[in-house]
Amino acid sequence: MPRDDLVVGLDIGTSKVAAVIGDISKESEIQIIGVGLTPSKGLRKGVVVNLEATMASIEKAIEDAEVMAGVEVGSVFAGVAGGHIRGINHHGVVIVSNRKNRSITEADVKRVVNQAKAIEMPIEREILEALPREFIVDDQTGIRDPVGMSGTRLEALIHIVTGAVTSIQNIVKAINNSGLTVEDIVLQPLASSESVLEQDEKDLGVILIDIGAGTSDIVIYVNGAVWHTGVIPIGGDQITSDIAIGLRTPLPSAEKIKKAFGCALTNYTNGSETVEVPGVGGRQSRNITKRMLAKIIEPRMSEILQLIHREIQTSGYSDMTPAGIVLTGGASMLDATPELAERVFGLPVRIGYPDKVTGLTEMVNDPLYATGVGLILHGARERRMGNGSRRIIKANHFNRILGRMKDWLSDYF
Repeated sequence: MPRDDLVVGLDIGTSKVAAVIGDISKESEIQIIGVGLTPSKGLRKGVVVNLEATMASIEKAIEDAEVMAGVEVGSVFAGVAGGHIRGINHHGVVIVSNRKNRSITEADVKRVVNQAKAIEMPIEREILEALPREFIVDDQTGIRDPVGMSGTRLEALIHIVTGAVTSIQNIVKAINNSGLTVEDIVLQPLASSESVLEQDEKDLGVILIDIGAGTSDIVIYVNGAVWHTGVIPIGGDQITSDIAIGLRTPLPSAEKIKKAFGCALTNYTNGSETVEVPGVGGRQSRNITKRMLAKIIEPRMSEILQLIHREIQTSGYSDMTPAGIVLTGGASMLDATPELAERVFGLPVRIGYPDKVTGLTEMVNDPLYATGVGLILHGARERRMGNGSRRIIKANHFNRILGRMKDWLSDYF
């Protein structure tokens, strides 16, 4: 029988698959007891392109985490991302059903959210998330929880996230074929937000930027709620490719060099320090300076940040985030990335490290694990709300369950 005190986060990314196992104590404290990390060889920009290779990566990551934890797992909370993700804002309005005292009920809230979600959409896309931004009772705006208030007219402003059905079906299928069930699908940047953002940042207004290998994901919080999500189809892999081409070295060597010696700002490097660069096809290695390496990295990282900045400006909420920028994801760990980001955005920037957990914290104290830890935090909350019950999602009935995946009303009630 599966243990209800175990929760597993599975982050299936373009460059890596990370599995994190958490043990939920009676006091609802989450202890990390197992971690598995393996290269991802079956995805491109967050989308499955080779099912067998994706399954192999999932199985290896889960196996490593199980060995470390000394347990067997059967279900996971999985993250989804990719260039197919889109976010739009919409609103709905209903008349309060209780005509006697005009008291707003949870049923009214669900009705207005469902009404706001009733948008026309292409057959190949479905709603993944419906995130309430705020509620309006008659003319009173900025309400987070209208239940119990008196009014005649209830409006909901929501942020809707949509995705390509087939892309998510393939993720679920890869997990199912690996011998696991899926308890829930969560948008990866929202999961990262769970582990790296503080509530006061969300309340004040903050921008989360998750720079992965294939994509860069953006979430803008205003007044404690998600007001905008966006995906830029470029990430750390482009930097690796530039290094490989510029230095004429194999891609695996370029990735190692980037992680070990990469710097996002040329003037932050020591011109006398050198790096050994393996040659292609058995050619002799040679040495280059860190400054030369930074001259390759800086233009590409600057371009990525500029594209993100353009997306933020287009959203119209760039002036509503005084808490600044939180960078996370593997590519954010390049030296001087926060300094470069501050120049681009004109806002304070910090690196987001996953926290709010205990146990093997030294193993997950890296932006690389932000999504995995966030998935565990989300899963633990879902278990508490469901009193330990599990919901199983399968690829062959994905269309049927998409409508009830989760509308995140739990954040408000």
